[in-house]
Amino acid sequence: MEQAHDVFDVVVLGGGPAGENVVERVVRGGLTAAVVESELVGGECSYWACVPSKALLRPVDVVAAARRSPGAAEAVTGQLHVGAALARRDEATSNHDDGRQERWLAELPAELVRGHGRITGTRAVVVESDGSQRRLTARHAVVVATGSRAAVPPVPGLAQARPWTSREATSLTAVPRRLVVIGGGVVACEMSHAVRGLGAYEVTMLVRGTGLLERMEPLAGEMVSAAFRDEGVDVRTGTSVTRVSRGADGPVTLTLSDGGPLEADEILVATGRHLNTDDIGLESVGLEPGRPVSVDDSLRADGIDGGWLYAVGDANGRNLLTHMGKYQARVCGDVIAARARREAEDATALRATADARGAPQVVFTDPEVCTVGLTEAKARERGYEVRTVEYEIGKVTGAYLQGEGYRGRAKAVVDEPRRVLIGVTFVGPGVAELLHSATIAVTAEVPLDRLWHAVPAFPTVSEVWLRLLETYGL
Repeated sequence: MEQAHDVFDVVVLGGGPAGENVVERVVRGGLTAAVVESELVGGECSYWACVPSKALLRPVDVVAAARRSPGAAEAVTGQLHVGAALARRDEATSNHDDGRQERWLAELPAELVRGHGRITGTRAVVVESDGSQRRLTARHAVVVATGSRAAVPPVPGLAQARPWTSREATSLTAVPRRLVVIGGGVVACEMSHAVRGLGAYEVTMLVRGTGLLERMEPLAGEMVSAAFRDEGVDVRTGTSVTRVSRGADGPVTLTLSDGGPLEADEILVATGRHLNTDDIGLESVGLEPGRPVSVDDSLRADGIDGGWLYAVGDANGRNLLTHMGKYQARVCGDVIAARARREAEDATALRATADARGAPQVVFTDPEVCTVGLTEAKARERGYEVRTVEYEIGKVTGAYLQGEGYRGRAKAVVDEPRRVLIGVTFVGPGVAELLHSATIAVTAEVPLDRLWHAVPAFPTVSEVWLRLLETYGL
């Protein structure tokens, strides 16, 4: 078996968004780097998740927004052009061609090593590709940025029924007439909304729990459920699947927990994810395969002699959101570069802390849901003395001007002794653009008395900030 051996300052396992950000920061810090990737550089988010799903959702939401606006509504007389929407999705994902990302790595410069990488010992990685092996040694650090993959629960017959996961859903080439979605989280909600909007005749959501988006404020799931009912999505809560069957061709049949059958053309499983840490050699350094790599706030792995192993993004289990993985990666890359220069003071000052408070998140349904910080329930669970305020966003003039029948709600969770925000949720059409102001307020712990002087422009939806503070009593 052919075997080559190369030495770099840093070796990164995984060329997704987190891995790319680590590489960029260490190279900026003057180090050499190699990134190991077995699929496409750019990772899950670029080709099978965030980017294609939002490309599919955008035309659906634009049409819905136009139909809410008198004058524009009269111009929307036809059906959404599915072919054009799918072509735009393909353009957004570069037709699953990572040549541009490969050129970007070369220009940094950093070396791309194609294949599957496994840690084999201290600062050592072996990459296997097409029967050959290449040994890589890192002078300073190995970074695990291997992401995660969709989980398929062990329901009898489900795996054999060729179910869709998020990959197949975002890569669809034709809209199924009938789609069943198992799950009630973000992926389940977004893809139910997208496929229904693209023309599916029936979309049925099977939710084991009591509602949608159960990790968020209850108002989020309630408002999305109501909107789904209006657009014809059948949301069934307290329902699970006990068996699935499908022949070589034709529809899929599901047996539900209430005993009833359900037939569909396709089935989407959106019930969680598995970390891609099960086949990367963690056992060679005393860590458990398939588990999150436990790290400190500098993203350095716990319990590794010499402190040479790091983990960012989904691989460390701290926060499974692309933007938080990229944030961790920027911190991690800077820490590695500083430690390599033996600038211990600089390295100590760099810490990833924002992902522990409740990261910003958007659910791109209609209405959109965006949240940052802690929910009321989570804040009380952690022992905060909280006060909450809510406001109907539709009462704001800027929201009324967005279109007829605007329905939205804002909720703020206040740490009452300190009078600072520790959680904010907005639900409504187009509210995602409000999220960064909330993220700044929560992350910077801006006192409410000071936040009151941040005057929102009139007439914008942002005026909801003033109304929330007035409802609080300022």
